[in-house]
Amino acid sequence: MPDQRLNYVSGEWTASNTGETFETTDPANPDEVIATYPQSDAEDTERAIEAANEASDEWAETPGPERGRILTAAGSLLDQRKDELTELLVREEGKTRSEAGGEVQRAIDIFHYFGSKASDIGGTVKSSSARDTNLYTTVEPLGVAGLITPWNYPIAIPAWKIAPALAAGNTVVIKPATLAPGVVHEMAEALDEAGLPDGVLNVVTGPGSEVGSTIAGHEAVDAVSFTGSTAVGNTVYDTATEDGKRVQLEMGGKNPTIVSDSADVEQAADIVADGAFGVTGQACTAASRAIVHEDVYDEFVDAVVDRAAAIDHGHGLDDPGMGPHVSESELESTLEYVEIAQDEGATLEYGGSELDREGYYVEPAVFSDVDTEMRIAQEEVFGPVLAVIPVSDFDEALYVANDVDYGLSASVVTDDHTEANRFVDEIEAGVVKINEKTTGLELHVPFGGMKDSSSETYREQGDAGLDFYTISKTVYDNY
Repeated sequence: MPDQRLNYVSGEWTASNTGETFETTDPANPDEVIATYPQSDAEDTERAIEAANEASDEWAETPGPERGRILTAAGSLLDQRKDELTELLVREEGKTRSEAGGEVQRAIDIFHYFGSKASDIGGTVKSSSARDTNLYTTVEPLGVAGLITPWNYPIAIPAWKIAPALAAGNTVVIKPATLAPGVVHEMAEALDEAGLPDGVLNVVTGPGSEVGSTIAGHEAVDAVSFTGSTAVGNTVYDTATEDGKRVQLEMGGKNPTIVSDSADVEQAADIVADGAFGVTGQACTAASRAIVHEDVYDEFVDAVVDRAAAIDHGHGLDDPGMGPHVSESELESTLEYVEIAQDEGATLEYGGSELDREGYYVEPAVFSDVDTEMRIAQEEVFGPVLAVIPVSDFDEALYVANDVDYGLSASVVTDDHTEANRFVDEIEAGVVKINEKTTGLELHVPFGGMKDSSSETYREQGDAGLDFYTISKTVYDNY
């Protein structure tokens, strides 16, 4: 029997005003319904925003250490339930058990991290140029934070938005993605059990056209943090900034890994394959372009094909090398890009076919002979598709790496110290890595992109995450 889930508003689990529901299904077994959720509308969303607004003053006045205690307690509750959260994430989103378990652990660590950081939020003391004057700053929460999160990291991304928002003293309304909202409900349950006051966190499920647009445009929402596609993100930005909301967008990527002629080719193939094919390529930081020096190009193509061919597929709970796509539409999109690449003249070296089995499975695809103007060299695929592009020298490699609309994550594999430092200086990306895959980032450092990958306003995670959810006052205290 599928779970029957509800919205979480003002500390209570409530049905939608519409009375309608939608289902989540297992991407590996699409006929299996995992849970039903409220198909909420604007009225449901407004009720949640009102609850957050009513709880705002009291939560803002709650001492930071007490807010931190609640976050830490919630993290401990999530830790106790890690196995069941991991299974739920696998069954709704499709990740392998190892990938899902790592993501759940990330959420646990985020709550503990911001639980401890909440005690340090306050301000700074400065030296005044005048006598008998205390000069200092204080920081305050913005008020109500509206969060819109994606399906591909359904617990980690909500956690790294919710935890700093609450630590800083904001109340929250969150719309999780409809494909995999279950783990956000479990987070709400943990926070409720940890003692979070009613109305401080509110969870509303439903379509972006109703729930997301209401959050972005509502006058009682003070800040909006969005992660998702560039097209939707730009719409959210336009709506949210009409009345001066603070906005943070993290969007798509077309992430390169440059492979220098000085690189160890086997190491480079490992790095690129991990970045391109992990989580079924469904990561905004996935490596979708390998920009390879012509002297090692053929050797690299052979090596990365070997990695792709060695990946086994299966249900995520069996912990294979690769799970399914999250949905039929995502699978169809990947297959369409494979066809487009072949039509444009790229050579399919391996994979790219739908597997003849139940579920939304596809072989990882490796393309060679890719020209920089081809769509698979310019557009985000969001699947396990790697375009391998030859270049004649490091200058050309940097030019090709930057010659896209996106700028989220980028890496270089090289044994040349000068190349490594030039890469850091010249690459147009918010996350820059040397001899490492493009995916993955520690939780206490800033995360965000450049160009069409981000609003380029505020970063997420760590101290930067707290900066987004707070505003400062400068105080002159004369005596």
